[in-house]
Formats: sequence, C-alpha cells, structure tokens
Amino acid sequence: MSCVAVAGDWPIFRGTPDLAGQAGGSIGAPLRKLWSFRTGDAVRSSPVIVGDRVFVGSDDGAVYAFNLNTGSNLWKTTTGGAVEAPPLYLNGRVYVGSDDALLYALEADSGRIRWTYKTGARITGSANWVALSNGVQLIVVGSYDSKLHAVEASSGTGIWTFVSGGFINGAPAVEDGRVIFGGCDMALRVVEARSGTALKSIPMGSYMPGSPAVAGRRLYAGNYGNDFVCADAQTGAILWKAAGLGAPVFGSPALAPQRVLFGARDMKMHCLNLSDGTEVWAFTARGDVDSSPVVVGDRVVFGSDDGRVYMVSLKDGAEVWSYEIGRPIKSSPAVANGIMVVGADDGCVTAFGR
Repeated sequence: MSCVAVAGDWPIFRGTPDLAGQAGGSIGAPLRKLWSFRTGDAVRSSPVIVGDRVFVGSDDGAVYAFNLNTGSNLWKTTTGGAVEAPPLYLNGRVYVGSDDALLYALEADSGRIRWTYKTGARITGSANWVALSNGVQLIVVGSYDSKLHAVEASSGTGIWTFVSGGFINGAPAVEDGRVIFGGCDMALRVVEARSGTALKSIPMGSYMPGSPAVAGRRLYAGNYGNDFVCADAQTGAILWKAAGLGAPVFGSPALAPQRVLFGARDMKMHCLNLSDGTEVWAFTARGDVDSSPVVVGDRVVFGSDDGRVYMVSLKDGAEVWSYEIGRPIKSSPAVANGIMVVGADDGCVTAFGR
C-alpha cells in the first residue's frame, strides 16, 4: 500500500511523493476556525505543513509562511506571477513554481531566494523530489511548456527534461525510481527518475487536469472525459475504468485501504473500490469538487466550489462536519497534528482544529 504522511508533517502536495493523499494521526469534529489570513488575491495553491510552519502561494504573486498555531505571517516572497502551484518543502528549502515560468528555491526560515530555474511557460502543479543512488536529490516539476524538468536540488542546475505532447497541469508522482505524470497529451507517462528515459505511455482517452496517485505498480487518475482509471505502471495495461461519471475530474485522488476517493465537476466526492472500481458511495456537495480529498483516519476532508470545506465518513460518506467559507475552494487541504489548513478564492488561508 502507499505511504502515509506522518502526523506532524505534510511537506508536499498530497502528503507524500507518491501523492497518496493520506495524513497520519486523526482529526476531530466539530472543528473550529483557529485563524485566517487574507492575501492579496485568490489562494488556489494548496498549503504544506512542516513542524509549526505553513507554506502556501497566492494569485497575488507571493509565497507565504505562517505560524501553524497562531497564523502570524513569518515571511512573504514575491515572484513575477501568480503562484497557483503548491509548495514543496525539502531539507530546509521551499520549492515552488510560478506563472512567471520560474521554479524558485527559497530558504524556509526566511523566504530568501537561493536560486531560480527557468522553464518555457507557467508552472501550476507542485514540484516533487527523488533521491538518486549517487545521493543527488532531484526536484521534478511539470510546466505549460509541455516538458517535465528535473533539477538538482541544491544548485538549481537542470539535469534532464522529458518532452510530452501537451501542457503539464498537475504534479508528478514519484515511486520506486519512477516519475509518473499526465497532462494535455491524454497520456499517463512513466519515466525513469535517473535519466528521464520513457518507460511507459498509457493512453487516458482525454486530458488529465490533475495528478496521479501511486500504490506499487498501480496508478490511479481521473480525466476530462468523465473517466477514472486504474493502470499498471509496468505493463501499461488498464486494469479497470470507471467510465461515464457525468463530469470531468479535475482534482487528484486519495488512497485508503480498499478505497480510492476523488472529486468531480458533478458536485460529488466519489469513493470507489480500489480493486475493481465499483462504487462504494458518493457524497453530493452544493458545488463542483476540484479540491483534492485528504484521508485522515476514518474521515475525509475536502473543499468545494460551493464555498464549504467538508468532513465526511470514510465508511459511508455521511457528512460529519462542514464550514462555509463563502467563496469557491480549489485549494486542497493540508492536515498535520489534527489541524487542517486550506485556501479559498476569497484570498484567505484558514486553519481549523479543536
């Protein structure tokens, strides 16, 4: 089964490099609002949490760091464009892409820019990382230049690029020396992390706005053509497909024991059987669900375009708690130490806890 983020950290979009969307620990209900900070524009970036710090981008062109417990703004670093991409924390640095086509490496303590790496177009998806056998750490990130870029983490030196056939919107997943990603070329790509060599190209049948989740050889992803797919990374075979959902899947899935969960633009959070794709339950919100779910123990948290953040039961999808922020929530929650942090189109970053 896939990795689970430790209870005290959520250092990357979806929690772990395999993008499984599972948080450690538990989360209580009802939650109360602990703090809220208003940035200068919508927050579509998804926050990450490391220790007592929260890192997140904003469409106002800045990356922010907050104290997790108080919401005090620790630093703000301005880029040359909107920051829709979620940050990645690794070894004391924050790596994040911007609409200005640059990947930034920032000091986590101060926000100081250590280096930038230029791609050919905007970056909207989270960066990921992989450690090679020689000890080198690579940052991997997709861009609207239709390329996946691998950059040496300490220096910002480009190591390799992989050319796909369309925009790369989401984050690449990393698992067992492989990098897996999709985009507007309607394929799931599996490449070797060390060299960027193509291993598999798996037809998805439609554009892929979100990111895949990985569990061993199995890949899980939704597409713009109203389908959700499970594929084999080694053979390229489609193991099962939940077709005709009625609306596109823009978010990224979360994995749980025997279950996979994802939101769609039919206003539903879907829960399918992990082994064969049959429906377990579906929860209907009041707006589309582009926000990617997070599994925390026996509960699932996510946002919706109806302006609410929801907590539902993993067992049957029953609503446990919700809170009306009031503006659409494209941001995906980060959960650590029983605290959930999420952004919204009202420009606020908000933390909830007991």
